[in-house]
Amino acid sequence: MISAYRIQDGQLVLSEISEATILVYSQPIGIEKDQLLSEFSLDPLDLEAINDPDEIPRIEILEDGLLIIWNWPDNVSCGDTVQFEVSTIGLFLGRGKAVAIMPRGQLPITGREFKRLASAEDFILRVVLYTVHQYQGHLKAIKMKSAELESKVVTSMENKYLLQMFALGESLVYYHNALEANSTILTKLRGMAKRMGLTEEQIDFLDDVIIENQQAVKQASIYSTVLSGLMDARGTIINNNMNVLLKNLTIINVVFLPLTFFASIGGMSEYSMMTQGIDWRIAYPAFILAMTVLGLLTWWWVIKMIDRSQKERIC
Repeated sequence: MISAYRIQDGQLVLSEISEATILVYSQPIGIEKDQLLSEFSLDPLDLEAINDPDEIPRIEILEDGLLIIWNWPDNVSCGDTVQFEVSTIGLFLGRGKAVAIMPRGQLPITGREFKRLASAEDFILRVVLYTVHQYQGHLKAIKMKSAELESKVVTSMENKYLLQMFALGESLVYYHNALEANSTILTKLRGMAKRMGLTEEQIDFLDDVIIENQQAVKQASIYSTVLSGLMDARGTIINNNMNVLLKNLTIINVVFLPLTFFASIGGMSEYSMMTQGIDWRIAYPAFILAMTVLGLLTWWWVIKMIDRSQKERIC
């Protein structure tokens, strides 16, 4: 699908393709790909690179313009785990036009980043800024999701939440690599600013984008380091929760072992024989009371022995 826009009073308004300054190709198909190849002198390999989410960002100097292959934060996939992924888009600048090639997703040109435009160069810079803001928003969501999973891991004995944290850690690695690669492209654009004919205002805007991207790189690096550093500790918490459960079950088992022995005796005729001459309404409640006292004493003794062994290990 092709969306055509022209710049009017600093805004993007819909236009005919022949009069458009800005073209957005969303998930281009056969005819649209042929148009990109013929009208903008793109190479088929460049189109394949744009459609490859693992392609490394780079700048291609063409006969009639400039092609930027740029890493883009993809939509969040929610299933058993929340996955933040990275895809690739193409940005072409030349012949007084700007072209955005979106193999996946849509470009929200109504966002606040796409205000007060004056030229095609402004549009390319605003797309770059929008990308950085998307990364920053996703990093904030990853941090919130990590905090939510951390609170669940503390009381959990399952691997489900830990696997979700592994997925977040993987997403952070991809985001950090993408932001680092985009940072290289921004540095190259800054060096080519004069050749591209950027104004002083546009160069200042590009400098601001570089700073914001660097901040996003640092955020991704910090979040990734913290998440990976605490992953082992959170896995240990799950193991510890399981050990505590097994310890409690063992205590219950130990408490009921002697009770089972005496209760089996009480359930046979021997107890009635031993309590001959005593009313059963007194004998059996007394037996139950004795079992309760024995169980409490056994529980107290087991807990005391466990506490003593823990203190000896600490010392």
